[in-house]
Amino acid sequence: MLNSKIPAGNLEKKWEEYKGHCKLVNPANKRKLEVIVVGTGLAGASAAASLGELGYKVKAFCFQDSPRRAHSIAAQGGINAAKNYQNDGDSVFRLFYDTIKGGDYRAREANVHRLAEVSVNIIDQCVAQGVPFAREYGGLLSNRSFGGTQVQRTFYAAGQTGQQLLIGAYQALERQVALGNVKMYSRHEMLEVVKIDGKARGIIARDLVSGNLEKHFGHAVLLCTGGYGNVFYLSTNAMGSNVTAAWKAHRQGALFSNPCFTQIHPTCIPVSGDHQSKLTLMSESLRNDGRIWVPKNLNETRKAVDIPEEERDYYLERRYPAFGNLVPRDVASRAAKERCDAGYGVGTSKQAVYLDYAAAIERYGKIEAGKQGLENASKETIIAMGKEVVKEKYGNLFDMYAKITGEDPYEVPMRIYPAVHYTMGGLWVDYELQTTIPGLYALGEANFSEHGANRLGASALMQGLADGYFVIPYTIGNYLADEIYSKGVDTNHPAFEEAEKAVRERIEKLMSIKGTQTVESFHKRLGKIIWDKCGMARNAEGLKQAIAEVQALKKEFWSDVRIPGEINEMNPELDKANRVADFIELGELMCIDALNRNESCGGHFREEYQTEDGEALRDDENFMYVASWEFKGEHNWELHKEELKYEVIKPSQRNYK
Repeated sequence: MLNSKIPAGNLEKKWEEYKGHCKLVNPANKRKLEVIVVGTGLAGASAAASLGELGYKVKAFCFQDSPRRAHSIAAQGGINAAKNYQNDGDSVFRLFYDTIKGGDYRAREANVHRLAEVSVNIIDQCVAQGVPFAREYGGLLSNRSFGGTQVQRTFYAAGQTGQQLLIGAYQALERQVALGNVKMYSRHEMLEVVKIDGKARGIIARDLVSGNLEKHFGHAVLLCTGGYGNVFYLSTNAMGSNVTAAWKAHRQGALFSNPCFTQIHPTCIPVSGDHQSKLTLMSESLRNDGRIWVPKNLNETRKAVDIPEEERDYYLERRYPAFGNLVPRDVASRAAKERCDAGYGVGTSKQAVYLDYAAAIERYGKIEAGKQGLENASKETIIAMGKEVVKEKYGNLFDMYAKITGEDPYEVPMRIYPAVHYTMGGLWVDYELQTTIPGLYALGEANFSEHGANRLGASALMQGLADGYFVIPYTIGNYLADEIYSKGVDTNHPAFEEAEKAVRERIEKLMSIKGTQTVESFHKRLGKIIWDKCGMARNAEGLKQAIAEVQALKKEFWSDVRIPGEINEMNPELDKANRVADFIELGELMCIDALNRNESCGGHFREEYQTEDGEALRDDENFMYVASWEFKGEHNWELHKEELKYEVIKPSQRNYK
């Protein structure tokens, strides 16, 4: 039976009660305790900086050449917080409610409420660090809306919020590095968790420059390694983003929860051909002012600007009048797919819809003209002024689109289509963010806990920083308070030796195959299987086929992959082979999980389970649980269920109409 360790008492008091009663470690003892942090994105950098500041001895690992290369840097649109600066009815409860509802009632109430509570502290922390959030003319922090909400609670720094937040966390981390509280290991990849007497006691890491394996001890290990979206091959994730660290923990006994809950982001630049290895996100913030539409006529061949207003179908505004273009991501993505599948898609591939800024440009232009007292301003003047306002709000995003597509989004509508962006599934953790392995924690996107079956926009940055700055400093102390009597373990301990031997043998086995096919070709084939049969829509027959195909692909990979180069040198192909081998195993589990969940909820859309108007049809009686899988061996997992209990919110059919 899974014990989520949720504190007793009223929901709004649980976190306060926990903080008031959890065990503490005094400063002198903190200096004797070593903590390993794997990954230095927003969750990892903030956790390492916070724990270093508290006095723990921290080792931080990243496979990039600098923590600033973490994929958190790619986040564009913003970060949510229940500040209610706009006085539009926002509150901690409303952020909590929107997140639970957005996740289609498949998340833990207690964890989500805590996230909403600490969200207000994150903004103060980041402002104090100097993060240059956008401000109104009078100097107050600005907000905008994101999907699944009817208030403006998203704080932003143009279209590069993730970058600015990461620089803030990186500064805090580097301060601790300079003080000697954190030791940074860049270009190192974790390839195994070391367990002694059932507890996580360290890791095996590979120096990606020399190829050497290293053993590192820690009284606790924190995995802050992001999501597994690259299992699809084509995604908006950084090319290096992978599941390996989390998967090694899973194979060592950490349960993996809800792997089929993956997020397809509705606004990405469409696939342009087989040559692509990555996709580009266009921020959800663009749905604030942009209007999404397709032609009303089937197989329309005219240019967008030549199609009159009455022949355009603003399908989100038509189907969901209450939320319009700002419905949650899973809803917007499925609606775009439905229109394209019905033959209304645009562009050469017909796998795209329009995101149009013409109305916003004109609206902003009229406001500016009014400000300047230009009562009879010409259309050209209004449009020019409107473009300047849009440029100030979204300029870097428009520039990015123009560079990639060669089209000017100020003059013609953007073409967008859904793409893989985020993964709600991840390692199972309790209220303290601890996995089923004592001493092993998972933070940020690497865990499953906050977003249910669908994450709301601008909540990933919120969760990463909440976990690192405000949650783990309390919860890890509750565990480490009992570890002050345990001295550090020498890395020559048999458990370290055995783990290192297993890693070395796997690497040697990969290198010895000397087959005929590249790692990339296997990754591409895996991605196509998962996208076609476990992507935006799934059905039982397709999932059964996918499981068989992935199993066959695994067999082929381990008998015919070709990896050039040597082991004891910098070898990116070997690094990639290690990761793809783990993705193949994960892909099988994703399909097993999706096949087991005979309902539709959030990003998990089983075609057999939908309402009359094509919406997700949940089965709360049979599937209101966290599906947590225990690795039992080759192609073999055991399901453990954590029942989800809603004490405050009453689950209902999501309605954004």
